[in-house]
Amino acid sequence: MEICTIGDPRLRQKTLELTREQLRSSAIQDLIDALIATMRSAHGAGIAAPQVGEPWRIFVVEVNQNPRYPYKPPIPLTVVVNPEIYYEKSLGTHFVYEGCLSVPNMRGKVQRYLGVRLKGWDRYGQIYEQEYRGLSAATIQHEYDHLNGVMFIDKVEDVQTLSDWDNYDKYHAKTFAHYAESVVLKYESGANDDH
Repeated sequence: MEICTIGDPRLRQKTLELTREQLRSSAIQDLIDALIATMRSAHGAGIAAPQVGEPWRIFVVEVNQNPRYPYKPPIPLTVVVNPEIYYEKSLGTHFVYEGCLSVPNMRGKVQRYLGVRLKGWDRYGQIYEQEYRGLSAATIQHEYDHLNGVMFIDKVEDVQTLSDWDNYDKYHAKTFAHYAESVVLKYESGANDDH
């Protein structure tokens, strides 16, 4: 599917919850398949329905040796419908250099909670609940934001951290990858293996 990019008003609209009957429809199941295919084709760590112009509270995530984010730990393919997030504020926050398929060729530092609990449905309407830590928690928060019309650039506190991908690779990638490895070791070693 074509990915909406920054400036498209569909990215700024709050999304609609689905009923289980709507979720079972071929139209929504086809949309979920298309989201997965689009995410994989674009080498994204996740994608939300508004990013393809659809107004539903659905996102998908998957991290498996992603060339855009080589430092991110694995997340098996996960489809979340009507999600709710509970922030584990006691763990604190950290900064993540984020990118987005809807903001091509751009990275910037965003502050994210180190832990979240995610609740919702899977693609079949079964209850889904999972805790995420570290960089995986940041991925979940990023996709959840899309469902509320929020993009990562809205959360960049210091605009001087914004860079295109070439300059990110040249000036920031090595330092952030080293930091990211420490976050993964501290918060995620084995944490996402039981999805």
